[in-house]
Amino acid sequence: MPEKIKRIGILTSGGDAPGMNAAIRAVVRTAIFYHREAIGIQRGYCGLIDNKTTPLLSHSVSKVISLGGTFLKSSRCPQFYTPEGRAQAMQNISNAGIDALVVIGGDGSFRGAQLLMEEYKLPVVGIPATIDNDIYGTDFTIGFDTAINTVVQAIDKLRDTADSHNLVFFVEVMGRDAGFIALFSSIASGAEATLIPEVQLDIDKLCSYLEWERRKNKTSGIIIVAEGEEQGSAVEIARKVKEKLPDYDTRVTTLGHVQRGGAPTCNDRVLASILGHGAVDALLDGKTGIMIGQRSGQIVHTPFVEACTRHNDLNKKWYEIAHILSL
Repeated sequence: MPEKIKRIGILTSGGDAPGMNAAIRAVVRTAIFYHREAIGIQRGYCGLIDNKTTPLLSHSVSKVISLGGTFLKSSRCPQFYTPEGRAQAMQNISNAGIDALVVIGGDGSFRGAQLLMEEYKLPVVGIPATIDNDIYGTDFTIGFDTAINTVVQAIDKLRDTADSHNLVFFVEVMGRDAGFIALFSSIASGAEATLIPEVQLDIDKLCSYLEWERRKNKTSGIIIVAEGEEQGSAVEIARKVKEKLPDYDTRVTTLGHVQRGGAPTCNDRVLASILGHGAVDALLDGKTGIMIGQRSGQIVHTPFVEACTRHNDLNKKWYEIAHILSL
């Protein structure tokens, strides 16, 4: 293990995701196990520029494994994407004696990490944390499992009202560029239809399907819409359906940022812990410029250049299954 890495910085960047705290905890305690120091950086890359750092000891991360969000805070930082901003950040990294960096976030966060590595040769590894589950190089990202459980719980409750009043609910979930949340929650909740960016769905076909469902005496329904669906938002799609099926009583629910919050599930806590440990192992093995992921139960390393430019492919067979099981 390289002795030159004695102090490891940790930051969370981009959108928060349940399990980020569990990942921070794993990095801190693994670093301490290997007789290294851990330094927390507040508010992501903005904290690097503003020199907001604090030592993290074992007790600093006690009881955080069950907490949602990130106690290190997060932010968007346009200033970091200027040469001057990165120069200031690197100066503060140097002044703090930080020898390597662990970045917990999504592909945008990894692009920032790659710039530090390329311009200043700083050893950096990334841990994928985003509820969208769209990062290439890992089967699942930290936060995804918690998010879909939140969505399913909400849909189960909406189903009670839909059944009681013969309503068709259009439920908008997060996933502007990827339909993982919509598809998984659709299968788990038994939704009647799913609209995702990866599969174009014609409004006329959707209306025909709803009419066919009604002829089977199904008087209510749940339509899940990923926020990035080409046909528009759930509000827009519900309006189009209402124009074609005026006798249908429709409602729209946008779940929004509630999907990001809450205590992480067991799966997210375990995944975050394994990836956090793997991040420190990778740094101390001389690895840099990579994201730590898990595929088929094994830790894998994916170069930032791939993690930032490729996306997880949604299994179209699962979309077919969702449709078959809704019939």
